[in-house]
Amino acid sequence: MRLEKVWLIVRSGSRAAQLQARRCAEDLRAHGIGVIVAASGLAHNPFPALLATEPAPPDLALVLGGDGTVLGAARHLAPHGVPILSFNVGGHLGFLTHERSLLRLADDGSAEPSLWQRLLADRFALERRMMLEARIERGDGVSATAAVRTRAPIAAADVDADGPHGALNDFYFRPCLDEVSPTCLLELEIDGEVVDQYRGDGLIIATPTGSTGYAMAAGGPILHPGIEAIVVNPICPMSLSSRAVVVPPRSRLTVWPLGESSRRVKLWKDGAHASLLDPGDRCVVQQGPHPALLLQLEQSPSYYRTLTHKLHWAGSLTNGEASSN
Repeated sequence: MRLEKVWLIVRSGSRAAQLQARRCAEDLRAHGIGVIVAASGLAHNPFPALLATEPAPPDLALVLGGDGTVLGAARHLAPHGVPILSFNVGGHLGFLTHERSLLRLADDGSAEPSLWQRLLADRFALERRMMLEARIERGDGVSATAAVRTRAPIAAADVDADGPHGALNDFYFRPCLDEVSPTCLLELEIDGEVVDQYRGDGLIIATPTGSTGYAMAAGGPILHPGIEAIVVNPICPMSLSSRAVVVPPRSRLTVWPLGESSRRVKLWKDGAHASLLDPGDRCVVQQGPHPALLLQLEQSPSYYRTLTHKLHWAGSLTNGEASSN
């Protein structure tokens, strides 16, 4: 691959990630590769400024952090076709990231080729991960921009709340009332047909990548990332008939908050706040037009090995190891 410019995205607040980023930046510059280092986190979003000020997107985004840092990079860089290479440095679960041991620099003294040599020699695979896109359609015909001026409860930060919003993991809808029981009533329409009304703690719409995140914690199925499909999973529904369903990737899903005007619903994207919806508004969720491009360094990657390791499935094996079958 061409490697002339790299954006080095570092998990904010992580000392380990900052130290590793300094080494990587020095090593890249020693190879004549341009580097921009930026911190990313819940309180730090470097991508709008980078995309607005840089003359062109980078050849590669190198992410040092955990899954949250990768998700933030994917939401902003997928539309620009920027490949993402991530390492679990200062992160937690690291489901989407490589182990830190694969981050070999030129000064490590290893007989193995450095990371940059591998990339320049095209010794990697490019994995395309399906993404979702959500747009808000206001029931009163007033955009979020105008609503900021007319409705005090909506913060100025929600000016662009109508979208489009991207998500690599999931969108989910949760009540935004703190002073009463946190339940809501959501109506789901799929391809123009009303499917169900969910009363409970909310609703998750997830990709196969996100099926091992919040959707799995809420009792949903695990989908292999090689499958293109959409998981619809209620959160603690007050009906035994409300179950998770898997729908085709080209489905058009529309979610309507129901109930009195005080029952506002908050939309989240990959765990980050996206928008607020009033009863009468609707959110349309579809497959995103651009997949996330994730670089894979392992020569024989195994999704099932990742599940076993990250989700501690090995603990259920007899004597902690697989049988001889």
